[in-house]
Amino acid sequence: MFIDKDTQDGVREYLLGKYGEAQKFRIQRGVQQAAAFWRIADGSAEEFVKFCQLNFIPDPGRLQTHFKRIEGNFETLYGHLNKISLDLKRTLHLDWGEILPIDLRFGRFDPAAHVSDDMFDSQIAFDLLLNFPSYTLAEKAELGPAWSRLEWAYARCGDLFISRLPARVSQNAAAAFSEAETYISEYNIHMGQLLDDQGKTLFPENLKLISHWGLRDHLKGLYAEKLGLARQEAIHEVLKRIIQQDIPKAMVNGREFFWNPFKNKVYKAGKEIAWTPEPNTRYLHLLSVFKAMKDMDEYFPSLPSQPQRKFELERELPETEVERLFEEVLTSAAVKNVAALIEKRLGRKLKPFDIWYNGFKPRAKISQAELDRRVGQKYADLKAFEKDMRAILQELGFSAKSADFIAARVAVDPARGAGHAWGAMMHSEKSRLRTRVNPGGMNYQSFNVAMHELGHCVEQTLSLHKVDSYLLAGVPNTAITEAFAFIFQNRDLEILGLKDETRNARQLKALDTLWMTYEIAGVALVDMKVWNWLYKNPEANPEALRKAVMASAREVWNKYYAPIFNIRDQILLAAYSHMIDAALYLPDYPLGHLISFQLESYLIGKNLGTEMERMCQAGHVIPQLWMKNAVGKEISAAPLLEAAAEALKLIKK
Repeated sequence: MFIDKDTQDGVREYLLGKYGEAQKFRIQRGVQQAAAFWRIADGSAEEFVKFCQLNFIPDPGRLQTHFKRIEGNFETLYGHLNKISLDLKRTLHLDWGEILPIDLRFGRFDPAAHVSDDMFDSQIAFDLLLNFPSYTLAEKAELGPAWSRLEWAYARCGDLFISRLPARVSQNAAAAFSEAETYISEYNIHMGQLLDDQGKTLFPENLKLISHWGLRDHLKGLYAEKLGLARQEAIHEVLKRIIQQDIPKAMVNGREFFWNPFKNKVYKAGKEIAWTPEPNTRYLHLLSVFKAMKDMDEYFPSLPSQPQRKFELERELPETEVERLFEEVLTSAAVKNVAALIEKRLGRKLKPFDIWYNGFKPRAKISQAELDRRVGQKYADLKAFEKDMRAILQELGFSAKSADFIAARVAVDPARGAGHAWGAMMHSEKSRLRTRVNPGGMNYQSFNVAMHELGHCVEQTLSLHKVDSYLLAGVPNTAITEAFAFIFQNRDLEILGLKDETRNARQLKALDTLWMTYEIAGVALVDMKVWNWLYKNPEANPEALRKAVMASAREVWNKYYAPIFNIRDQILLAAYSHMIDAALYLPDYPLGHLISFQLESYLIGKNLGTEMERMCQAGHVIPQLWMKNAVGKEISAAPLLEAAAEALKLIKK
């Protein structure tokens, strides 16, 4: 540190003498924070002393006025930077035709890369560091329940500059993520080119599915099909080839040849031809993302690794606590009993891809063709869906006034990838809902994704516009917005006019949620293991990483799945695309399922719209405090496990 302890002590002594013991904590923490980031280029030690003496604000009224100016200016800054980034990536994110080299260059560009440098150079960052203490997660958990809304807003202001990240590092990270996202969003398999061992095609000629989401969701929809099992096995083979990177390169986005994924042979005009595999591109992108994140480590001295930052800073849930929640689900007796029930329903032994069994859902009894017909009848295209959003929201329980307010602040776009939501970061902008739509119009898969993304967009809108401070906008972490997305997605059939009249519907919902959580909790553990491996092997090449990912998938499978499926060494848990392009995102999904079940249980007999508006008004406090406000209890696996156990008793009767 350029500012030594004696200099800091002298500043503290001066400020305490001038403003008294009532300001002791703010003075001690503020001087410490500012000193930690002050460099010789920022000025001499004497200039640091003078800055602190002149800029510390002791008066509560003046501090509040100061804060209001700060949050207004940050909405202007972050809001416009978000809009610039959103607009520059449109050709990469939206289905607008061919991606040109210039599109990739703009996609790699981060308009916010220099913000940190500029904030420190202009001394804005030092002003905030001096006047707004930053708190550790443990301190927030201890002190936060007693804080006022203003005190919480001040704490979030204190979180704005916990690192001094150089523009070069930010720009490199933006480039790595953009390239990985583009790779994933363009990774399609033309299913009409797949052959079985008899040389027959297995899927409709024009069916194109993105990996992994499209492949997985199509597999789920095949449980109700006559030829479903053969097609599911083919999709399973495709996913394994992708993970192993022995998929023929020509079959990625290609429809010139035919491919037998079981034997991994390629044909042209009925004759077998030579081919080359994809050259570990999947793992090259993951490695690039890792290196970009690792380059940030030295600038976060209190959180010097991406796993620490992801759990402690972004999720605000300790990694050990999250892992404990997942293992509680993975080792539960209820999971074993649900597996036995699935096996009985299928009339066969479980296969690895049955981790995606969806037979507890009402739609499992409806063919994919019928679901597609229903969607096409109601929504010919995305414009029809966008026009119907007000009616959808009212159907879900929002008042006419709230439905109008929200729908006017959500725009719908055709996604190049599987789909996503992108929230606004200023009140004048809209959230963006993106879902993939085939040339023939919306089908059930695109509608189901749209309902999921609508949940995100409603949360994003409410937690921006209904929260009392801009710096408290949002929800505590991604898992909570995923929970709302799951709640909306689960109501997709209602919007199609297919009321769930299934006997024991609530109990079946508990079993379905448990099985989904069981599946994705293992996927999350693989993601976590891979990142721990990367930190132990930072010089690894793509081939070593490929082997490590598969080894991690086998390890998790053998521990938590092999005893139930009676088959070992499976790698399917490594199929998820967000492992490649999102840097430890996957744990948010099982957390989202657990939170979603708690929210759904609380919502029984209540109005979703009214309650969601109330919950979202809590804003960006820590997740456990948010959950207590929302449902009266912290995040827990117990409600889901208990409900599943009771459901099994009832259904067996």
